[in-house]
Amino acid sequence: MVTNIALPTVAPMVRFHISLNVTNLERSVQFYEILFDRPPAKQRADYAKFETDQPPLVLSLEPNGKTGGGALNHLGIRLSNARQLVAIQERLEKRGVRSQREEGVECCYAKQTKFWVHDPDNTLWEFYTLDDDSLDRRGVGQSLEVMTSSTLPDDAVVWQHRLGTPIPVRIDACDDTIDEVHLRGTFNLPTSQEDRQRLIDEAVRVLKPGGRMLLQMLSGDQQHSSPELSGPGSVVKFVPAKDDLMQLLSTPKLAGLRLLKYDDPPCFVHDGIAMRETHIESYKQSR
Repeated sequence: MVTNIALPTVAPMVRFHISLNVTNLERSVQFYEILFDRPPAKQRADYAKFETDQPPLVLSLEPNGKTGGGALNHLGIRLSNARQLVAIQERLEKRGVRSQREEGVECCYAKQTKFWVHDPDNTLWEFYTLDDDSLDRRGVGQSLEVMTSSTLPDDAVVWQHRLGTPIPVRIDACDDTIDEVHLRGTFNLPTSQEDRQRLIDEAVRVLKPGGRMLLQMLSGDQQHSSPELSGPGSVVKFVPAKDDLMQLLSTPKLAGLRLLKYDDPPCFVHDGIAMRETHIESYKQSR
């Protein structure tokens, strides 16, 4: 005799839950109201919660003063098409949330189009479409975890230079007025040693005592003057040697020189030269 035994039905999981530490609950609630385009499902003097259907998420905010993210790298939402991506970015920009867009970048062994935003405690949110999930290389696309590793106050002043924009002879800022200088891909186009040194000297001039300088670019174990790289790497026309970048920041006016990132395996190997995503930081000497 066979007896049919009714097995308990396991209900499907319905929502993903994230809890974030925040320093100012009211300010964070205002940001996430804009991000999710809805008010909180619950708000108290010491707690707030957002619930969304798309994506199925429960986000709680805990005002306990802790920031920095700990082991958290970033949070992300994958969208089904580029139209959704553009619509969300336009909505956020119109509400005053600044974003940074990357088109067709190779990142995490996939090709993605994305934009990034930061909440008031510098937590990084990524919105992206998955264009190709079959790459066999990590790619040069990189989340901004290192750029945001130092938590800056709201009134901090950051000056940055990006790959492809003219290198100024003089930075338009007074001495000792800038909190951070970011050079992103700056030396991945051919520049003279004199131009590179002049820009570093200018950056040191405008930085406040104790201010941070961050270099983010592709570098190699040797210099390559004419790389022919594929995909998004095609914009790179010069790859400096990593040691030369380190030497560039080895000046008595800077301290705390540190190599934050030097990818392994390399993003590219061309003409026998290994090329890696490289992040280097240093700080202006305090007086």
